[in-house]
Amino acid sequence: MSEPTPRSKLKVLIVEDHTLFAESLELALNLEGYDVQRIPIPEEGGAQAVLSAVVRLRPRIVLLDLDLGGVGDGVRLITPMVKAGANVVVVTASNDRARWGESLRHGARRVLSKSQPLNEILSTVRRINQGFPVIDRAEREALISHWHEQGLERVALQRRLALLTPREEAVLGELMQGRTVRDIAASSFVSEATVRTQVKAILSKLEVSSQLAAVGLANTAGWQPPQR
Repeated sequence: MSEPTPRSKLKVLIVEDHTLFAESLELALNLEGYDVQRIPIPEEGGAQAVLSAVVRLRPRIVLLDLDLGGVGDGVRLITPMVKAGANVVVVTASNDRARWGESLRHGARRVLSKSQPLNEILSTVRRINQGFPVIDRAEREALISHWHEQGLERVALQRRLALLTPREEAVLGELMQGRTVRDIAASSFVSEATVRTQVKAILSKLEVSSQLAAVGLANTAGWQPPQR
């Protein structure tokens, strides 16, 4: 195991768009003696700007949020950051365990919830600097497995959604907007009986028993009605 880097020379980069949380984290790390920098999150062209900053600043550790406003999903930044030589620790408000697993699969050292004490983040930074593991192997594999299984489930849901006709897709899209059978019939200039028949076909193809379940399935699959 290599000697730890002196804290004053250990560069930690914070990539976080929630200002109050970022400032608290920066203050805590400064008090621990680390060389801390926080980069602003640009509104446009954000991903490339963030990655360019990582390459330029060459931090040993990056504390990365997953929801970065205009930059979008922070998961896609993990692999390039790791390739640039950074140890990436995800610090997120998301409780989606599959998303945690995806982050680990892309190379993050650990995923921490923002609801945890700052001391847990500081402890993780210390352990990385000391060359110690920061996540139990079984926990890591379980999270990655959960992400993989959810991905397979989403594929299965998308296959069901692909069975819908263009008209059924349009009806499902309107149900997702909270419109009733009566609303859909009126705007489509068809009878309510016709729309009910279409809804029945949707439920059958999606293998669910209610309109609410159909909408939930579409949202889980990340489905949006095609623009026509």
